[in-house]
Amino acid sequence: MYTVKLFLFIVPLVISSSTDQDYSSYDTVSPEPKLRFAMLDDVKILANGLLQLGHGLKDFVHKTKGQINDIFQKLNIFDKSFYDLSLQTNEIKEEEKELRITTSKLQVKNEEVKNMSLELNSKLESLLEEKILLQQKVRYLEEQLTNLIQNRPEIQEHPEVTSLKTFVEQQDNSIKDLLQTVEEQYRQLNQQHNQIKEIENQLKKTGIQEPSEKSVPSKPRAPRTPSLQLNETKNVEHDGIPVDCTTIYNRGEHTSGIYAIRPSSSQVFNVYCDVKSGSSWTLIQQRIDGSQNFNETWENYKHGFGRLDGEFWLGLEKIYSIVKQSNYILRIELEDWKDNKYYVEYSFHLGNHETNYTLHLVEIIGNVPNALPEHKDLVFSTCDHKAKGYLDCPESYTGGWWWHNVCRENNLNGKYIKTRAKTKPEKRRGICWKSQNGRLYSIKSTKMLIHPTH
Repeated sequence: MYTVKLFLFIVPLVISSSTDQDYSSYDTVSPEPKLRFAMLDDVKILANGLLQLGHGLKDFVHKTKGQINDIFQKLNIFDKSFYDLSLQTNEIKEEEKELRITTSKLQVKNEEVKNMSLELNSKLESLLEEKILLQQKVRYLEEQLTNLIQNRPEIQEHPEVTSLKTFVEQQDNSIKDLLQTVEEQYRQLNQQHNQIKEIENQLKKTGIQEPSEKSVPSKPRAPRTPSLQLNETKNVEHDGIPVDCTTIYNRGEHTSGIYAIRPSSSQVFNVYCDVKSGSSWTLIQQRIDGSQNFNETWENYKHGFGRLDGEFWLGLEKIYSIVKQSNYILRIELEDWKDNKYYVEYSFHLGNHETNYTLHLVEIIGNVPNALPEHKDLVFSTCDHKAKGYLDCPESYTGGWWWHNVCRENNLNGKYIKTRAKTKPEKRRGICWKSQNGRLYSIKSTKMLIHPTH
């Protein structure tokens, strides 16, 4: 470009010089040799400029050619990358199609297994009801047989009683088989659920979003297999006094409050009945404001302490006298310092004082991650009553509670902290609920309630 500008500057000068010489020729006549030499110099200057212009144009062409080559190389690279991207996109689409097909198949199988489980549960419930009726008949016949034996010892056992006992044993075996079948079905359900979760994770990694229900902060979990403890008696009144809050509700009392009950083979005592969802639950523990000290002795935990209209523990012996009558559900309600409310329900079995009131849990449903061990024997211990293998728990975790082979940070009878705990030692001394995924909840209020399954 510099050469072109120089040329454009020189050419007018040369032309101007030639013109001036032409005009001067009219004024003065000079010798012919001098004019010839002057024109030759002009031609040389013009030739020189053209030569420089040619070199400049050559350099410019080479430079432009190099830039064009670079652009073509970049275009080739872009074409190749675009082609590779197209191939990868096609592969991802094929994988997406296969994953969708697999997911649909698994969902269909999952629904089939769920329907089978519901059908088995329905059959199981009918069998349980039949067994309870048969047990009542057997108990009645046994009482009659006992009276007959006392009056006439020589009389042998009635054949009808023997046949009924045999039938009941057969029903027991059938129920056990059904329970095993239901557990196997639920195990398959869990496997299917895990497979679906893995496929969903794969879909998320490939950027595919499957249609699903709108997620909420606390999502109820699907029911699991309940652990059924078959008892011999149903909830009936003794001497006109109801055996639990459900009996009171069925009698027409639909208001929450303090009532007197008398479970079978037990004394009369007061309980707080909490009415909700068209039924009444027996409240066995409540924490609301930290007014009651829960770091009590074994005897106090056994017989109960506190106020039924405030914070209290009903008592292990009273709880046992209620739940031994029939099959019961344990419901735990929690509220944290942000006023978030959670709940979880368990099918459970509670042992007597000879077993240190051993608790056996199986979760049914809930909207908070489970924290208590399932299918394990949880032994109740206090600071002055330590079962073997659970020696350190009550000392490091205040308040009596059910423990397994290791101390866990799940103690609803722990020290009440009115402000939200900041450090781990403070949380460990507070009312704690630590889920199996490691999240630790610091709890403001708790309720533990029981209700018969039927």
